[in-house]
Amino acid sequence: MLSPLPLVSAPPVAFGTPLPLPASYSIWPYQTRFRQAAQAVAQGIFDALDEDLAPYVLLLALPTDADTVPEAVPVCLEPVDCGLDTEAFREAQARGRYYQYLHPWNSPDRELMSEEMFERKKTAIALRQAVQEVLEEVATGSRHVYFAGAPVAISQHSVVPVLRLSRKAMQAYPTLQKNRYYTDGRPLSHSLLMSAVLRFHEECLKSLTEPEPGSGLLVRPRDTDEIIRSAGKLFMDTPAQDLGTNPAAAKLFATCNTISSLRYEGAEGVGKVLLARRGHPNLTEIFALTCPTPLTDYRAVRKLLEMTTPEVSLLADGENVYALGKQVGSYDASREDLFVISFVNHYAWEFQHGNQVLMRAHYGLPSLPRTRLHRARFRRDLKHTFQLTDAAKVERLWDVVVEASRQKHGTLLVITTEALAEADRLKLQCTLIEPVPLTPLITRLVTAIDGAVLLDPESYCYSIGVILDGKASGHGTSTRGARYNSAIRYVESSPYPCLAIVVSEDGLVDVITKESLREG
Repeated sequence: MLSPLPLVSAPPVAFGTPLPLPASYSIWPYQTRFRQAAQAVAQGIFDALDEDLAPYVLLLALPTDADTVPEAVPVCLEPVDCGLDTEAFREAQARGRYYQYLHPWNSPDRELMSEEMFERKKTAIALRQAVQEVLEEVATGSRHVYFAGAPVAISQHSVVPVLRLSRKAMQAYPTLQKNRYYTDGRPLSHSLLMSAVLRFHEECLKSLTEPEPGSGLLVRPRDTDEIIRSAGKLFMDTPAQDLGTNPAAAKLFATCNTISSLRYEGAEGVGKVLLARRGHPNLTEIFALTCPTPLTDYRAVRKLLEMTTPEVSLLADGENVYALGKQVGSYDASREDLFVISFVNHYAWEFQHGNQVLMRAHYGLPSLPRTRLHRARFRRDLKHTFQLTDAAKVERLWDVVVEASRQKHGTLLVITTEALAEADRLKLQCTLIEPVPLTPLITRLVTAIDGAVLLDPESYCYSIGVILDGKASGHGTSTRGARYNSAIRYVESSPYPCLAIVVSEDGLVDVITKESLREG
């Protein structure tokens, strides 16, 4: 007979890490734990997209019965000091009822729902819309923008998770038209950020509908990268919807990832696909395919990409490639019926509209079209690494880095206090030059060859084409190239204050410091 297995205490698998229960609560016992766990999830998602988004999660609880006496079941906020006033939401339930009864909601799945389910869903959509409008009213002119999630009935309240983000950071990115919806009432995503917001609220809804949400017994959230990938999938449903195709069938995000990953006779795929309905006034066909090639025939599409040039692209209607052609005339971006998929290099592509990049994807992970460099963050890194605060010196280094970031084939800059000594130490694996202060012109010249450029915080360059050394560590990644990994090894191994700027061929710019490696 087998001996019984020993009892092992398993770690909690809830929506975040369990915390001690508070002595008192206003909605349900685990409300603080749930909110703090949701905050951790939001932090992971939006910090990965842009650290300046500053995500903050709060919970709004409205009485389930709109006719309840306010003193009996009050409007509650978690935490109380979140910066909002409960008085602003007194009429949210009434506004929700107005939308519920006076704005008919026609769901394509109506016949598949029971009457109870239909009414419950209609009530939730109407209340979320009412809360969102109140949030927009109270946030007018503020530094923040708020997004309401789906309400969930808990105890005597309808609990609405609310996500707050930095308005300035949100407005830094181009978007498609806002406030559009599918026929079933779901919001149509207008940006990768909005898709991430929707996916985050899906995670909240999933956990809030479990028994005793936040108790630490049931639901584990998805990994940050998985949520961001699902946000990319959701965003790419929008162009499919705009072109009149079935988003579920088109699977544009997965299709673009797969095509970008394929090589043809050893060469990586570079070229563009113009997505528009056939006969679009701003497209002209050079020659058409007798039998259109499905976009899901990945290898065939990859082969067709070999015929594209900077002026000639593949033409596709969201489902099939039907011709080779090019864009002509002046496109009216308000139409939102002509999109561009640009394959940059191996496993890297961009989604564009109206000459603006809306999303980038690298090795299947979507990202925002951030500026190539973040000036404030770079200034902060210089201050932390070199205690450099002189505005003129910082500006000279900034000009050098900006020029280096324009290098099409990628490059690597290493700034270190001991640049002269390091140039001498590595003289057998670099090209030594007479010390010269880097200007944009000189930077353009010295970054045109392989290898790193070695300079000091005064912007003086001592060697070019440097092959860096350093001990291997656990911070490298096989998904990035040799340039990125060698920069990590060098910075981590250097005994001197050191900072590396890695410009990849696909346009990614990474600033690597000892501090960032410790945090990572």
